[in-house]
Amino acid sequence: QLQLVESGGGLVQPGGSLRLSCAASGFSLQYYAIGWFRQAPGKEREGVSCISRSDTSTYSVDFVKGRFTISRDNAKNTVYLQMNSLEPEDTAVYYCVARSRLGLFNHCVLSPGEYDYWGQGTQVTVSS
Repeated sequence: QLQLVESGGGLVQPGGSLRLSCAASGFSLQYYAIGWFRQAPGKEREGVSCISRSDTSTYSVDFVKGRFTISRDNAKNTVYLQMNSLEPEDTAVYYCVARSRLGLFNHCVLSPGEYDYWGQGTQVTVSS
């Protein structure tokens, strides 16, 4: 069974850092485009960062650029989202997603419909 499992969320003070992990079981993440989405209470789900299948391209939305970094460790079959300089507005449930279809080889996009597998989410709370 193909499964994505996020971890690494928690409570952090403003300005702090967290590293989210997305581990895959049942398949290798190496050949998948991977993304991170988030959803805050009362708000719509939004894309955060993604990495292409070839690992040659990443993309992050403007409000996290310079603060969040997506990376992949194929040996561990895990994708990470390093989050620095966290702000209260970053509070949300963060979801890891993977695309099994062809495409997104040298680029990636943050449209939910482009991804086939979703993890259960991990809560990130930024508060003093």
